[in-house]
Amino acid sequence: MASMRMCDPMLVALGAEFHRSTGEASRVVSAFAVTYGLMQLLYGPLGDRIGKLNVVGLAAAGCTLASALAALAPSFDLLVVCRALMGAMAAGIIPMSLAWIGDQVPYERRQETLARLMGATLTGMLSGQWLGGVAADTIGWRGAFWVLALAFGVAAWRLRRGARELPTQVAAGGVGTSLATALSLLRQPQVRWVLAVTLTEGALVFGVVAFVPSHLAEHFGFSLSAAGAVMALYGVGGLCYSQLARLWVRVLGERGLSGVGSVLIAASMLALGHTDLRAVAVGACFLAGLGFYMLHSTLQTQASQMAPQARGTGVALFACVLFFGQSIGVPLAAAGIDRGLASFTFTIAAMATLLLGMTVARRVGRPPKPTAS
Repeated sequence: MASMRMCDPMLVALGAEFHRSTGEASRVVSAFAVTYGLMQLLYGPLGDRIGKLNVVGLAAAGCTLASALAALAPSFDLLVVCRALMGAMAAGIIPMSLAWIGDQVPYERRQETLARLMGATLTGMLSGQWLGGVAADTIGWRGAFWVLALAFGVAAWRLRRGARELPTQVAAGGVGTSLATALSLLRQPQVRWVLAVTLTEGALVFGVVAFVPSHLAEHFGFSLSAAGAVMALYGVGGLCYSQLARLWVRVLGERGLSGVGSVLIAASMLALGHTDLRAVAVGACFLAGLGFYMLHSTLQTQASQMAPQARGTGVALFACVLFFGQSIGVPLAAAGIDRGLASFTFTIAAMATLLLGMTVARRVGRPPKPTAS
């Protein structure tokens, strides 16, 4: 998550160094998202075949190399290529971790347990957004990628040692069998519905979130490091959800989480797009994070149950469409941002997210039926 979100506060600095607009600089975000989504088609079946934790370790090692290459990139186009490589490598980490938890935890306790994983990913988001903003103002964006390479290297080494001590759960049959399972999943109406709303969520929320730090800097006058710190409150909101997940689930249920979450996201986007008050923008970033993870965790839990016999493949499909959604949403939002239509862009995303959340709230409440093995 640090590698995914670290470039958000850097867009203004990257644009200035390489003589690109903020919208054009956002290619470093969308390139990551495109390859992240595409590689799920490989990592899902591979995780089912060789073990999910083994895939996580290999992916972390690949991220070490990609981060180092990004730090050395001599041009903007090569930096985009390195970010695409980083997305391809990072794609094997979070979805396979989520799938591994799905193998171990019953559905009734899974949303609460996945919230603990969410706490780790949110810590990464906070670290990445903070590091990106501080680095842009101090050591430079290249230094941030060297820090990231070091962190991935340590993680890969620890995972290699730890995976040897844990049992490896694999699916029967080869990768082709897992791909056939993926195709069979796509024939299930409930699965298609979960994937469709996840695609839309990725486009609406992630597409706009990528531009919030630059909007904070250009519209509200925050420095890049301060904008990164304010945007980190998005992650703090998510941590507020994850740390109290048992309470949220008990009080609101899946339907309530979807509805309340979408209302908070929409209100936050409208506030960011239509106010000049810094205090309101700060609060909006926090509430947007809280709302997003209320909505997203509901879809995440549904996705974890789509294919119990090949959970890696099912979760990989979920992650694939989520980040395809981001790869669609970022350039669409960029078109509005570069034309000075930030308020309009935030408003459209807010209204569409509210509609999406209400649609999800009407459909959830029970786990999707698992596919036959």
